[in-house]
Amino acid sequence: MTEALVVLITASSPEEGEAIARALVEEKLAACVNVIPGMTSLYRWRGELQREGEVLLVVKSRRELFDHLAARVRELHSYQVPEIIALPVILGDEDYLRWLSEATQAD
Repeated sequence: MTEALVVLITASSPEEGEAIARALVEEKLAACVNVIPGMTSLYRWRGELQREGEVLLVVKSRRELFDHLAARVRELHSYQVPEIIALPVILGDEDYLRWLSEATQAD
């Protein structure tokens, strides 16, 4: 197992998604963020079924950065309860994982 994580975050619009992605990469909390538009989410909020267009952020980061990453997302996000879900990377290409680690290291 590696220390790498894939973090899934939904956002209300491409603009919000890109702003969050840019901040995470610029602050080295993420090595890369894919912003995937055109997603439809169905969920229950305050007892009501909701259907909304959203974008999905696929964030590549490291386990030790998760708390700081999640806190930063909550600062930037428009939702009261943003989705911030981390999945462990069990295996991956060694060169890619090395790059991910280097891209998220402080200078």
